[in-house]
Amino acid sequence: MRLRTPLALLGAAVLVLVGPPLLTTGSGTETGTHIPGLRFMVPNTPGGGYDITARTAAKNAEDAGLTHGIEVFNLPGAGGTVGLSRLVSEHGNGRLAMSMGLGVVGAVRSNGAPKTLADTTPVARLTEEQDVVVVARNSPYKTIDDLIGAWKENPGKVPVGGGSSPGGPDHLAPMLMARAAGIAPKQVNYIPFDGGGELLASILGNKVGFGVSGVGEYLDQIRAGELRLLAVTGPERVPGLDAPTLQEAGYDVNFTNWRGIVAPPGLTDAERGQLIALVEELHDSNEWRASLKQNGWDDAFLTGEEFGEFLEAEDERVVSVLKELGL
Repeated sequence: MRLRTPLALLGAAVLVLVGPPLLTTGSGTETGTHIPGLRFMVPNTPGGGYDITARTAAKNAEDAGLTHGIEVFNLPGAGGTVGLSRLVSEHGNGRLAMSMGLGVVGAVRSNGAPKTLADTTPVARLTEEQDVVVVARNSPYKTIDDLIGAWKENPGKVPVGGGSSPGGPDHLAPMLMARAAGIAPKQVNYIPFDGGGELLASILGNKVGFGVSGVGEYLDQIRAGELRLLAVTGPERVPGLDAPTLQEAGYDVNFTNWRGIVAPPGLTDAERGQLIALVEELHDSNEWRASLKQNGWDDAFLTGEEFGEFLEAEDERVVSVLKELGL
C-alpha cells in the first residue's frame, strides 16, 4: 500500500497535537489509527448489509488493536439519504463515518435527495458481493426456472422485495433479471424495504414472491434452511452454497454490489489521512480477512481520491442503467 507511510505520519501528527502517545501495545497509537470517540453511522435498519459491514469492521478493528470504543448506530430512512444528509451536516467532524454502498447511490437519484455523495469525503470501498435470489423454505418455487416461469406468466402477481430504493442494487438486479427473462421491467412489482433486515420478515412470511439481497445478509438463514437459495447474480457460484449463477441457468445477468465508507465534508488532510490509515490497517488484518471469508464478501479495497472517482462513475452507471431499462 503506497499510501500507508505518509498517512501513518499524518495520523501520528494528529496524536502529537492531542497529547503524548500511549506506550501500551495494541492501542492503535503506534500507527496513528486510534481515533477517540469514533462513531460509525448505519443509514438503514439493523440486520442489513450496511449494518453487518459496519459492525463487523468495528469489531475487527478493535480485536486487531487498531482502535477501541467505536460506537455503531443506526439512522434509517429514505434508502440511506436521511443518514447521508446527517453526515453532510456534520461538516469537519473527523470522528464520524458512514457505512454505505451502491444502494445510497441509487437512493440519491430516485429520491431526488438534496445532498449527494459528492458532498462527502470518500474514505474507502471495502467489499464487493453478489446478490442472492431467495424464497421462503415453504415457497412453491423450488428452482430459479420455477420462479421465472411464474413471474413471466403474471409479473404483477409475483412481487419482488429488495432492501434498497429504486436505483439501488436490490432493485437493479431483479430488473436486469426481468429483462433477461423477457419481462418488461416496468411490469415488475418491486417492493422496496429499508435494508435487508426489514425485507427478511416479508420473505419468510411469503408477503413477497421472492427477495433479492446481498449474500452476506442471508447466509445464516440459507444455511439454517429458513430460506431457499435459487440463484446468485454474479459471474461465479458462491463457495459453500448450492445454487447456480443466473448465467448458468440461462439468464444473461452478471451483477455485483459493493460497500464502503464515507465521512463528512470539510475534514483536514490529517483527519482524512487518519481515517484512511485505519481502514488500510483494518484491510490488512487477519480479523478482516477472516470476516471476508465468513460473510462471502470479495475484497474490493480502494481508498481516497480513487474511491471518489469510482463514486462518480457509479452515479453515471446507475443513471445509464435506469434509462436503458426504461425506468
